[in-house]
Amino acid sequence: MEAATTTETPRSIEGEKAQRIVDATRTCVAERGVAGATFDHVAREAGVSRGLLHYYFGTKERLLTEVVRRDCDLRMQLLEAQLAGAADADILLGLLRAQLEDFVTTEPGLVALIFELFTIARRNEEIAAEFAELLRRTSSHVAQLLAAKQAEGVLQLKADPEAIADVLFGLADGLAIRMISDPGRDWGPTVEAGVIAVRGLLTA
Repeated sequence: MEAATTTETPRSIEGEKAQRIVDATRTCVAERGVAGATFDHVAREAGVSRGLLHYYFGTKERLLTEVVRRDCDLRMQLLEAQLAGAADADILLGLLRAQLEDFVTTEPGLVALIFELFTIARRNEEIAAEFAELLRRTSSHVAQLLAAKQAEGVLQLKADPEAIADVLFGLADGLAIRMISDPGRDWGPTVEAGVIAVRGLLTA
């Protein structure tokens, strides 16, 4: 990983240039993998100087974390909008399944990046704290969506919403890493088995 050239706190990462850098990083990760998405490649893709990446993000690890954070935020917004119209558990489960399959099929590089961040977090306390907070936040968001659906009478949860959300993410993470590791295999029956297992947590 590329270290920062300064010990200053990274700047605010809002704004058009910062977003271009994040988008360029996603593109480079998809095309070159995590290791190949160097600051030089990202800077060229974004049309900015290499120094600007250091200015906004400080290190490659922080940049990769921001890529995952923004993607998670977008996916949570999409999921919330989709689940708003889910009138029964089967529709909700279908939406969850579709999002997993779409993520693995269209964004295998980003799936790999999430697992790469886990590895980075094992040796970087700052990234570990940010990654853990991201996991907590996304899990809490899904838990709130599940609780809302229970309040509407759509679901009958068999455990605490936070616990069920953690199980959902654990199952999705495990399936995702297996699916990108063996893309030629038909994972439909396996995913369906996961849906059956999850249904038992969500319905009577």
